[in-house]
Amino acid sequence: MASNVVLAEFQATALDAIPKFASTARGAFRTHKTKKLAWRQMQLRRLYWALDDYQPQLLAALKKDLNKSDFEALFTEVDWLKKDCMFMLDNLEKYAKDEKLGAPDVPFTYSFMKFRTRKEPLGTVLIIGPYNFPVQLLLAPLIGAIGAGCTAVIKPSELTPACAMVIKELIETRLDTSAFAVVNGGIPETNALMNEKWDKVFFTGSAAVGTIIAKKAAETLTPVVLELGGKNPAFITKNANLALAAKRLLWGKTLNSGQVCLSQNYVLIHKDLVPTFITFLNQAYKDMFPNGAKASPDLGRIVNQRHFQRLKKMLDDTSGKIVMGGGMDESENFIEPTAVLVNSVDDSMMQEESFGPIFSIYPVNSLDEALNVANLVHRTPLSLFTFGSKAENQRVLNEMTSGGATLNDAYFHASVNTVPFGGVGDSGWGAYRGKASFDSFTHFRTVSETPAWAEKLISVRYMPFDMSQLKLLNRLTIKKPDFDRSGKVVKGFGYWASLVFGLGGKSAKGALLRWAVVLVAHYVYTNRVGN
Repeated sequence: MASNVVLAEFQATALDAIPKFASTARGAFRTHKTKKLAWRQMQLRRLYWALDDYQPQLLAALKKDLNKSDFEALFTEVDWLKKDCMFMLDNLEKYAKDEKLGAPDVPFTYSFMKFRTRKEPLGTVLIIGPYNFPVQLLLAPLIGAIGAGCTAVIKPSELTPACAMVIKELIETRLDTSAFAVVNGGIPETNALMNEKWDKVFFTGSAAVGTIIAKKAAETLTPVVLELGGKNPAFITKNANLALAAKRLLWGKTLNSGQVCLSQNYVLIHKDLVPTFITFLNQAYKDMFPNGAKASPDLGRIVNQRHFQRLKKMLDDTSGKIVMGGGMDESENFIEPTAVLVNSVDDSMMQEESFGPIFSIYPVNSLDEALNVANLVHRTPLSLFTFGSKAENQRVLNEMTSGGATLNDAYFHASVNTVPFGGVGDSGWGAYRGKASFDSFTHFRTVSETPAWAEKLISVRYMPFDMSQLKLLNRLTIKKPDFDRSGKVVKGFGYWASLVFGLGGKSAKGALLRWAVVLVAHYVYTNRVGN
């Protein structure tokens, strides 16, 4: 589809131009034009058609940088973003509308003050993208920023230079250049960007670089969203469908040649299932690549030689046994989908995040052992997958923390573009996608409005203070506890009244009995809670 496209050579942005880009974007925000929904909608519509018109260039760039097939480039990048644009356009008016605050958040006593939440853009933001999905993971946050009414400077990954240059042209020719800019380059350019003051920084990439970004942002009290990675575990128990588990996990390591922050780093599987699971893995491999992985037009390549060598070293250093794949070709940065059977958590395949088409298989004796290993290797991975019974899957969710999780599949929780996605702990902070993208770049501002006629109702706050007025206010606004000092719930007056309401029938004696019981219950309740 994009074989005849000519791509521009990569060119880094001049360092002395970067402060001007930031200043221009800040100035555009101060005009308040971005707060108008019509302006935001126009930018989103323009971005949608830019993605459509630049599709040949984007496909060619993704092919050049990552050897992505047209199918994968459309499915995971270009079409994904077009759907993002349409979703934001369809829901923007609803997301941006003030929300009234009432009961139970606002007590009835203050209901006349018209409490509401106003959605306001944070300001001018910086978005730094990664190399693995260099179009989607850069422009999806931008769609959220546009929807929220922010201006932005975006920084594509220098490891995917063809994509970076296409994105620069796309943004600069189609969007409002006073509000949006693209800075290309590597570490010097990123450092120059981080020397500017932003209202939020959105970073997707490695934990090592994310740490540097967070430290620098902290110097100016700049909030950050960090979308990082992690050594993600997959759990397989005796109650799993092994054939499906093998097929689905292998898919997770073939999409984008396994350069997916969500894919499994290792599989924790009951030792009795290992031989059968390996058989199913190799069968799934043959089904996906009948002529071998290298000959497949669908399988991408490792982004560059440095990352190829990193993955190769993991395989060279392992003490485990390769049980699927293992082939590689440095001249093409090609690594075959590879599984390694290991027997130690200290193995290189367990200790390093692969971020490629390789993963380890670690036999365990029980789910207890599997959970202990997973929490030892990485306590807060970006994702986890569990294949087992409902009870076992629920136990994994209860005892293992992760940014997201998928039951009986590989990272399907992150395969829908409209549900929140994000990490936890050292796999990331914050979330985006769908409404969460709008929220990520929005300040939720609480507003109240006090009418002049209410002056007498709020006179309790003025000096000289009157304790009797405070007691009256507390009777209206403070709910009495239904528990004693030990934390035990005590049944209240209303409960006992309803319980004894039917005692004694309709006779006068019955009525007297009911009231006697109610009064006794009230006395007991008052004294127990009060003491």
